[in-house]
Amino acid sequence: MDALTKPEIDTAAQAKLARLARGEKPRVLDMFSGAGGISLGFQRAGFQIDGALELDELAACTHATNFHGGDPEQLKLHAKPRDMTKVEPEELVEELGLGSVDSAIDVLVGGPPCQAYARVGRAKLREVAEHPQAFKVDPRGNLFLRYLAYVKALRPLAILMENVPDILNFGGHNIIEEMVEALDVLGYDARYSLINSAFHGCPQMRDRVFLVAYRKELKVKPRFPKATHHMELPPGYAGTRAVALRYVDILGGAGYVQADLGDESLPFPVTAEEAIGDLPPILGTSVKRGARRFSRATWVPYREDVEPSDYASKMRNWKGFETDGGVIDHAIRYLPRDHLVFKEMRQGAEYPEAHATAVRIARREAVRLGIREGTKAYQEHYKGIVPPYDVSKFPNRWWKLRPDYPVRTLMAHLGKDTYSHIHWDGGQARTISVREAARLQGFPDAFRFCGTMNPAFRQIGNAVPPLMAAAIAKIMRSSLESAAKRLAGS
Repeated sequence: MDALTKPEIDTAAQAKLARLARGEKPRVLDMFSGAGGISLGFQRAGFQIDGALELDELAACTHATNFHGGDPEQLKLHAKPRDMTKVEPEELVEELGLGSVDSAIDVLVGGPPCQAYARVGRAKLREVAEHPQAFKVDPRGNLFLRYLAYVKALRPLAILMENVPDILNFGGHNIIEEMVEALDVLGYDARYSLINSAFHGCPQMRDRVFLVAYRKELKVKPRFPKATHHMELPPGYAGTRAVALRYVDILGGAGYVQADLGDESLPFPVTAEEAIGDLPPILGTSVKRGARRFSRATWVPYREDVEPSDYASKMRNWKGFETDGGVIDHAIRYLPRDHLVFKEMRQGAEYPEAHATAVRIARREAVRLGIREGTKAYQEHYKGIVPPYDVSKFPNRWWKLRPDYPVRTLMAHLGKDTYSHIHWDGGQARTISVREAARLQGFPDAFRFCGTMNPAFRQIGNAVPPLMAAAIAKIMRSSLESAAKRLAGS
């Protein structure tokens, strides 16, 4: 065993390790928290969510409601949206009542958006790692640099970052590799992996890059979870992964760790039907125009004729988020033009096929109604059924779920429309509901979203699947506790 002398571990770190050695929960600050997908996963794994930093007002409200909603004063304090470019780490921890900045938290989680990287580059990351105030005076400064300033000030024992696969080649940079180098300057051993959530109990094929880092004094090697499920990814996903990982080799990837993909001995991933099949049906034609607000008046019970799957039972009975036999946000969009197309589309069909289906329906209905092609009446009739998007430019705009398969990646674009996830049941002829989207992302049924339907969809699409976060968090907690027991007395 590697022994460390006291001078190698500063006083604040020793105090953190002593807490963990006594069995206290590791304390988490969630940066760019959104609704709280990472927070929820870490809470499930036994971490304590002490605070979050989020710019979007409704997302900040959602996080506060679910993690600090028991006390009105705490709810108000934590629901405040905050801009990390304007709030210093010392100000944040003081405002949240977390103590001194270097002893406030044990784990920092979250991930700056990839677009924030701009053209800063490897040298600037290292410079800001050494001199974090450079963020304020350099016009190229951005959220990645600001994130490093928070790491420098807070000195967490461990870090989790999450981002899109494009981060492996953004503007000719392997950004995540450069972050590994910058964190090395700050005293962290960091590694990253490209992981698909479908291999870890989620009903969604979602590729994301995860970086895990520990302070070097802990002598902990970053690890990633073993797969619990297995499938052959569709060509589009497999191709995207291959391209992203090719740039790891080209641009440099010393910190990369190959994700475990399991094998055929593992169960198939959770399917769409297993995830949402117990939620009550909604007829697309039953919805009226207007904002969808989530109140007790909209509560609906679960289906009695469908036995909930293990996954659905988990969503109903999540510790701290248990339901009372139903949900209040099973609401869908008003899409009057598309019901017939939703009904007749083939499961698994994409937009070109949907468009062809719409054209066929328009012609068939015109014959039935006695409307002649080429007339103004036919043009109006056609526009009322056939979507206007170019099939050559939007091939993936629409997609009808397959009940026997995990769903495609849920995106923030859900806040604008939900055509990417059309319910497989043609009899309902609709897109997915807010609660169905939350289920497919892995949020328990009693998790509440602030705002109306559109911002709720956006928050869900932006989130990290909580079960994916929990899988990583379990390993991190075990590693931290082992290190704490080994080093607390050094």
